[in-house]
Amino acid sequence: MKNDTVVVLTARSVERMVGEGGSQAWRLVPGHARQMNYIVCTRNTRAAWGDGHEDHRSGFLIAKVRDVVPSPEEPLRWMVRFSEYALINVPELWKKGDRNPVRYGSVADLGIDPKKLKWKAMPGEESGEAEAVDTTASHPPKTKPLTISEAKHGLAMAFNVPVEAVEITIRA
Repeated sequence: MKNDTVVVLTARSVERMVGEGGSQAWRLVPGHARQMNYIVCTRNTRAAWGDGHEDHRSGFLIAKVRDVVPSPEEPLRWMVRFSEYALINVPELWKKGDRNPVRYGSVADLGIDPKKLKWKAMPGEESGEAEAVDTTASHPPKTKPLTISEAKHGLAMAFNVPVEAVEITIRA
């Protein structure tokens, strides 16, 4: 099966992730993670700071990936933002012995059927509907004017390359 899912081992609770808008602060390749349709969260009970209550390694949440953005908490780490989420209960979903808390897979291989889940909208979003786009606007929604320096920095972070590797050409 084709990979369509990022799977993470996290100590954060459902309530915390929903309140924060997604799961963070991951070391991952943002361009790769953005291509995934879903994120599946599995429980890590080994972290002393964790606030979840599910059994260790069990899958407890699946969400539709909205975007992958720089983590507001940790420099050089990433947040996977959710558009919708559903609660699941899949024991032993995290593979025993995996060392990296981020891996990729497919929902089919994980034994999850997204069509059978009860999806919930993230706060401030309408369930099941894509964000409306105003095609008459001169720029995409929620986009602010950028300097060349800001654009280069953002693109370098998105593609995990040095700022010096980014070239921007503007044609009028």
